[in-house]
Amino acid sequence: MARTRLTPEREGELYAAVLDLLREVGYDALTMDAIAARTRSSKATLYRQWGSKPELVVTALRHNKPVSLAEIDTGSLRGDLHAALSRTDDCQMEKNSALMRGLSHAVHDNPDLLQALRELLIEPEMTGLNTLLRRAVDRGELRPDHPALKYVSHMLIGAFTARQLVEDRPVDQAFLTDYVDSVILPALGVD
Repeated sequence: MARTRLTPEREGELYAAVLDLLREVGYDALTMDAIAARTRSSKATLYRQWGSKPELVVTALRHNKPVSLAEIDTGSLRGDLHAALSRTDDCQMEKNSALMRGLSHAVHDNPDLLQALRELLIEPEMTGLNTLLRRAVDRGELRPDHPALKYVSHMLIGAFTARQLVEDRPVDQAFLTDYVDSVILPALGVD
């Protein structure tokens, strides 16, 4: 079935409304009816455009990301990671972390959400991160066989989840920048 073309502005408004509703009611209580009402759309249009609630939610999350990691190339791994972190302010980072914490609980009961998250958000991010790391290997900053390379995504995700859990404080740029410099880069053998 052909998708109706939405203007980028309308699409952005719709995604913002989906994320606002998600923050307000959580994933399980979020309905296509509520999204249709909030966005002044028909439910049929939403299903025609996105197919399902998980696809719409994850596409809204993906749209909310300011830039793909693969597009960042400062000439050094440290520069690339710092540039990636500087793309989002602390307020947006806190909102995004809260959303992801909520979704991480919802995936246990919603395999279709987990699949959509993996396909539309996690895999593209991992591909972008791998591009940054491959460039660092090509520049000679990292050994291609370094054992910590395969754990960089785990370390980054750990930083996001552990701070709230361990310190009961939101993740912010200062914390993540220090984490990159104190944990990730040393683990990779980067000075």
